[in-house]
Amino acid sequence: SAAMCFPAGPHALKSARGKREAAIAARMRMWRFALRETGWLLLALIGAGVLAAIVSTLAVPGATADLHHFVAALGQRCLDFARLEFGFSSITGTSAVAMLARGLAPTLVLLVWGAVIAVIVGAPVGIIFARGPVHRPFAPLIQVVAAMPVFCVGLALIWFAVNVLHWPASARGDAGAALGLVPALLERNAIAVTNAFRILAVPALIVGAAGAASLQLALRRAAAEAGEASYRQGLKLMGLSALEIERVYSAPQIAAGVLASLGEIVLALISAAAIAEWVFDWPGDAVLFVKSVALHDWTVAALVLLLFAAIKLVADFIGALGAHALAEPDGEA
Repeated sequence: SAAMCFPAGPHALKSARGKREAAIAARMRMWRFALRETGWLLLALIGAGVLAAIVSTLAVPGATADLHHFVAALGQRCLDFARLEFGFSSITGTSAVAMLARGLAPTLVLLVWGAVIAVIVGAPVGIIFARGPVHRPFAPLIQVVAAMPVFCVGLALIWFAVNVLHWPASARGDAGAALGLVPALLERNAIAVTNAFRILAVPALIVGAAGAASLQLALRRAAAEAGEASYRQGLKLMGLSALEIERVYSAPQIAAGVLASLGEIVLALISAAAIAEWVFDWPGDAVLFVKSVALHDWTVAALVLLLFAAIKLVADFIGALGAHALAEPDGEA
């Protein structure tokens, strides 16, 4: 064809060069943003470590006698944390790291399955009630359900599971079976899957309900902002259809808004995990934190606090990067 026989004209070459330069500039902006966010993450982690060291200092004998002793004990705790020496439980004498490690897997299982439920339930609810004629009459109902205390949801689910389904009310001694749900699914072991599901379903639903409430709120908030964006009217005047505007422009903005709230959603999951673990006697780190604070076992409480703070901060970091990547034009258009 003629396009293949003749070289590109100067205007085409200039346009291609401009696109490449724009793409390089966009990538450089993304790298600068990532480096800046990494710096803030490191500072935030250091701050969380100092806060955990302050809490841990409360376990040092005589540290609370006066300010001088507390500052000296705090300095020693900070040095210990820097050397990754987190101390021992004042109740059991067990290593705080060992206690944290024992409860980490059960808590992560609850958080992961809760996140899955949150996406399955919260995303459709947020999308359906975000905009449109169905939003107005149902908005108050959604607000009431989303504001319902997780503890009340847990009690209702426990009553239903025990009295109607005749499922176990406590996971103590059976949490190991629940952790094997995925291997049981892969092995197609129906008995193991049933047992794991009966133990894990209600605690995961409690965590998922809190995550779904937070997710749908973030989605509806982002969709409302996208619906009021000033560019929509201009795009309509350019001849773009409503579906194309939603797909090409609004959807990335909504996704960016949800990613920006990722830390908030993760925090909701962690808070609900503490309640679910307490109610169901689930041997995880969230309930370990509650019990440690109640027993004034500050060494263990500080380490669990540091873990959850790190999870939340990393979620904020990932969400910020994802939101910026979606909002930043790549220069290829």
